[in-house]
Amino acid sequence: MNRSAWEIFQGATLSLARAGALKDRLNDAYQNHLSRLEECELPKELREDFRAFSDSMTREPPLLRGEDSARATIRKMSNGEAEAAATSVVRMFCALQRSGPSRSAPSATIVPLYVATEARAAEG
Repeated sequence: MNRSAWEIFQGATLSLARAGALKDRLNDAYQNHLSRLEECELPKELREDFRAFSDSMTREPPLLRGEDSARATIRKMSNGEAEAAATSVVRMFCALQRSGPSRSAPSATIVPLYVATEARAAEG
């Protein structure tokens, strides 16, 4: 099943919110969520930010066995750089949320839990 951009960013943000070392959480958010997102799936106003983020996450070549460029990059990041990358993910998720329901969040139906007082008065 294909996930929407909103669902991908939600998963990445939840990964960042979990307990553990920030670099491990950032790696999980990128590897398991954001690396699978295509830039064209985002609203135009977020594409440049996402491209810059993606480029910043893969700038280092892998040096260790079994390592990819994202893990190598995160390993070499300072704590401040890792924090800035995580903050960028959360900001893009918030911007995606504000971009409108047609492009981001899955739609939901609002179901009233009670009958309004005026409707009851009209019935009786």
